[in-house]
Amino acid sequence: MATYLGFYLDFLDLNTLLCKALDMQNDWAEEHLHTIRTLMERVALYRRALAPVMFLTGGTGILFSICGQLLKVENPISFVIWWLAAGLVAFLLTLFITRRQALKDKEPFWSNPTRQVIYSLIPPLFAGISTGIAVVINVSIVNPPFLPAFWIMFYGIALYSAGFFMRRGMKLFGFLFVIAGGIMLIVLALSKITVDYKIAHLLMGIFFGVIHIGYGVYLHFTEKSVDEQ
Repeated sequence: MATYLGFYLDFLDLNTLLCKALDMQNDWAEEHLHTIRTLMERVALYRRALAPVMFLTGGTGILFSICGQLLKVENPISFVIWWLAAGLVAFLLTLFITRRQALKDKEPFWSNPTRQVIYSLIPPLFAGISTGIAVVINVSIVNPPFLPAFWIMFYGIALYSAGFFMRRGMKLFGFLFVIAGGIMLIVLALSKITVDYKIAHLLMGIFFGVIHIGYGVYLHFTEKSVDEQ
């Protein structure tokens, strides 16, 4: 009798545990649905901030590209530090513009949706930063002028990840960066093209400068047409 009673009590404990687990799963699902719903509502906010971000990021890329060539930033350590500094400047400008747009629209800046976007960017951007640091520590790992191809790919992955929370154009923009970086690596590996630091600065200026400004122009005019509708 005691044995059956013990089995019965164990069954009740297991049933209680399952019910609590189901309640926790329902709470988790509701929280994520709320996050996704909020993100969809704030797509317009991110899109309005995106065009100025692209202009500032592109301007930063072009400025660092030109100055890098003029100042002859042409050794592994200075090249990596130079472009990591450019990335930091662009990141800070992005935070500033996004925060200003959020305040203008009376939206909280560091909200759960914003954290989701930032968290999606961290892994690929960390991969790009760590690759640059590894080259500074040991130059033989990667030929430094080849770094733009890696950075372009990692940056494209970051944009593609963040594109889940924005309009489809951002995912396509990131996907094109990944394809371009991959093709660049394959071409460099198969050919005997010598990539010096001037070409590396030029590539960074094109992808992180000119292309960003072009995409910013596209966003600027398409946003106007969306607002008019």
